[in-house]
Amino acid sequence: MTQLPIPQHFQPDRVGEIWRVPYQERSIAAKSWADNHQLSPISQTDSNVELLLIDVQNTFCLPNFELFVGGRSGRGAIEDNIRLCEFIYRNLGKIDQIIATMDTHHLHQIFHPIFWLDEQGEHPTPAVTTITPADVSSGKWRANPAFSTEPPEQLQAYALHYVQQLSDGGKYPLLIWPYHAMLGGIGHALVPAVEEAIFFHGIARTSQAMFSIKGDRTLTENYSALAPEVFKNQLGETIASKNDSLIEFLLTADKLIIAGQAQSHCVAWTVNDLLTEIQSIDPQLARKVYLLADCTSPVVIPGVVDYTAQAEAAYQRFADAGMNIVKSTADRDFI
Repeated sequence: MTQLPIPQHFQPDRVGEIWRVPYQERSIAAKSWADNHQLSPISQTDSNVELLLIDVQNTFCLPNFELFVGGRSGRGAIEDNIRLCEFIYRNLGKIDQIIATMDTHHLHQIFHPIFWLDEQGEHPTPAVTTITPADVSSGKWRANPAFSTEPPEQLQAYALHYVQQLSDGGKYPLLIWPYHAMLGGIGHALVPAVEEAIFFHGIARTSQAMFSIKGDRTLTENYSALAPEVFKNQLGETIASKNDSLIEFLLTADKLIIAGQAQSHCVAWTVNDLLTEIQSIDPQLARKVYLLADCTSPVVIPGVVDYTAQAEAAYQRFADAGMNIVKSTADRDFI
């Protein structure tokens, strides 16, 4: 099947804006679009092409929101999502199902300011404060006991354990993030243009999109959609687990295409965990994974941090393992 034209309702200049998706209007248009282009329901096809969209949410993808992923260009996520929407529309007949992960947070979580106090009882400044094992050991930062029913010394022991686990495991150090992706807030929602494309695809192909929540555990970060940063507390008790059902589902795909935000964090960590699973089963499975390199950007906070090099190194490692690094606008048909 050749690539399709892009429906007239798609407006690239609105991808960086908030607006309401007109569901009923789009459902009628999508049904007509499917009829005109002879798109089959997924129940009538033998293929299993899955598109995994990682955290394509307002909080990461729109300017003036909490953690806009601008990349080095300053417009990274907007430009990524223009290409992503166009990719979905052009390949409506080839993408069988879309899975969207959603970073989901509450007030009291280990990476938010309110979890921590300094020696003066003040919370850390988000986006510029990194907490290391030495910081916790010295008392520079301590866990805020106000939200916990545990004895303060036990909570502090966990805090030290957590940052030490990150360090020992080769993870990113604990960066205190601004409050973001708050459950119930507008930042948590999918970007309207991408949500619209997902909805249009669902009607056109009679395909139910899947949504996977991650990141809502108090005591650990969850960059990856498949596993937490830390699994156990200082006593060896499990605090979070792998998302085995999602892992198993993704591994059944004939082709798995991955895009989203941010390349250096949630995308890279998700792909890394997927690769670990693949290598434990059959390394050749990596060849059915396609990473849309032009539909993702790294975290760059000017003057503070730039994770571009880490993102590029991760993608090179994925390519070396057999995964396909492609562009959504590639001339060759990889779907």
